[in-house]
Amino acid sequence: MIQAVDLIFGLIFKGIQLYMILLIIYILMSWVPASRETKFGILLSRITEPYLAFFRRFIPPLGMIDISPIVAIFVLNYLITRGVFEVYRLIRASLM
Repeated sequence: MIQAVDLIFGLIFKGIQLYMILLIIYILMSWVPASRETKFGILLSRITEPYLAFFRRFIPPLGMIDISPIVAIFVLNYLITRGVFEVYRLIRASLM
C-alpha cells in the first residue's frame, strides 16, 4: 500500500515539474511573438493560459512587464508542491 502511495505522489510531483517547465517555455515564447502562433504555441497556450489567467486577474502589468507568470511559478513551485508534500506525508504516516 505504501508503494502505491509513493508511486501516486511521485507521479503528481513529476506532473507539477512538467507543468512548470511548460510554463517557463510558454513565458520564453513571449519574447518571439510569432512562436505562439505555431501549433506547439497554440497547444501550450491551451495548457498554460487557464492557470496564468487566474493570476492576471489579480496582478496588473507594470507598464510593459507582466509579473503574473513569476508569481504563478512561485505559487506552483512552493505552495502547491509543499501542500502536496504535506498531504503525502500525512497519508504515509497514517499507513505506518
